[in-house]
Amino acid sequence: MSEVKQQLWYTDEHEWVQRTADGTLRIGITDFAQHQLGDIVFVELPEAGVTIEQGAEIGTIESVKTVSDLFAPVTGTVLKVNEALESTPELVNESPYEKGWMIEVEMGKDVEEALGKLLPADQYEQLISDEQ
Repeated sequence: MSEVKQQLWYTDEHEWVQRTADGTLRIGITDFAQHQLGDIVFVELPEAGVTIEQGAEIGTIESVKTVSDLFAPVTGTVLKVNEALESTPELVNESPYEKGWMIEVEMGKDVEEALGKLLPADQYEQLISDEQ
């Protein structure tokens, strides 16, 4: 069974969003997604300073099985990129919610509205249950 953290928000595309202590949003892929992909060998992410649009492709994740697109769960400006993934992309497999996070985004004013459009943990659990 895939781990779903209660304090996060999720997308239909299997990304997670966490509100950090400083008000930014940390984004990565879910435990379910990394299991589906298999061993991750490469992660391509946007650069810091880039504006991303909710629903738009913002990068790719390559595994030994396939290449998958990464989509923006929110609109905002990329503040930080997890540079450790350049040399150790397997962190996404080992620790998708902690060490394997991908980007941090600053949204501005509409954070609550944006998070309200995402799935809470119980709805995401139902989604992955339906997909299995």
